Amino acid sequence: MNNLRRIVSIVLPFIAPLAMFAVHGGAKPAPHTKFIAYVGNYTTKTDSKGIYEFRFDAASGKMSGLELAGATKDPSWVVVHPGGKYLYAANEMGKSSTVSAFAIDRASGKLTLLNELPALGEDPCHLSFDRTGKFLLSANYTSGNVVVYPILADGKLGEHTALVTDQGKPGPNTKRQEGPHAHWIAASEHNRFVYVADLGLDKVLVYKFDAAHGTLAAADAATAKPGTGPRHVAFSSDGKFMYVLGELESTVTVFANDKEMFRSIQNVPMLPTGFTGRNDAAEIEIHPSGRFLYASNRGHDSIIAYAISEKNGTLTQTEDVPTGGKEPRNFAIDPTGTFLLAENQNTNTIVEFRIDPETGKLTTTGETLAVPSPICLAFLPIE
Repeated sequence: MNNLRRIVSIVLPFIAPLAMFAVHGGAKPAPHTKFIAYVGNYTTKTDSKGIYEFRFDAASGKMSGLELAGATKDPSWVVVHPGGKYLYAANEMGKSSTVSAFAIDRASGKLTLLNELPALGEDPCHLSFDRTGKFLLSANYTSGNVVVYPILADGKLGEHTALVTDQGKPGPNTKRQEGPHAHWIAASEHNRFVYVADLGLDKVLVYKFDAAHGTLAAADAATAKPGTGPRHVAFSSDGKFMYVLGELESTVTVFANDKEMFRSIQNVPMLPTGFTGRNDAAEIEIHPSGRFLYASNRGHDSIIAYAISEKNGTLTQTEDVPTGGKEPRNFAIDPTGTFLLAENQNTNTIVEFRIDPETGKLTTTGETLAVPSPICLAFLPIE
């Protein structure tokens, strides 16, 4: 019995953060119903002063109490650490771009800057954690490179352990694909690989990840149709299927994972037949149940809902829903899977939809929150 207690005391501190990480990543519904929601945005040419926070009640859907959490410039992407004590922001400022670490006051939601490091590239647009929560992964869009930072014991960012530029042949869109453009980055479920969606190369690049040292080595890639422009990616919970949102082509490409070699099995449109206006596809996310997939359009200003085949992972569109605003650059499904919050960047609103748990269909609740230039949401469970 004493040996068992000793083992539990050693293992438990490592299990708890990982369990929270799974909830934050959307793999399982969270038991919490009350959250602080942090909003990433652009401060340049807007009224925004930095990162905002509001209270979100997943039982009622109520969004309330918007406040400035921490002043910082152009925090275009924010992530909450799985331990719940720290928040990290990508400060997208061209050649002056940085990545910032903040301590979270869980009572007030306020942020205190811990440190700020150079982004080591231009325009970081996506951040995530490795599966241990020991490293922060960053994708720099304009310079087409990715960076790994160690997270120190006090939450600060340490000097980078990896700095790699994406390699490959640019796609055919000469205006947008003149070179590599890393747009999304995430670690594999088993933490042995890091995936990078590169809009410029029409690929989701696969890097071997050394979780002990935080280093990257080029390994493989999943190749999309020329001109697709991979922007963001979602994975099925079992890792068997990868869903790639193509910003330039406004499509979702489904890849099957055959022994960690990806092959394309389906390409579905995100726009109605006959649509001729400007459109840039933006965000993609799978419902915590694993049964539904959602993707957003900027221009058409809509959320497209798909049912996911349990048998073969393919998609069937179920509806096309206006977001109630302009330029839904991002949306987020709350950790309980009850609501979808659409962030309309150009109309400065977050519009709420209730998700039908049986069909995945969206219904507006009438709940809307005014927020300057919302383009990213990160949830912190508090109750």
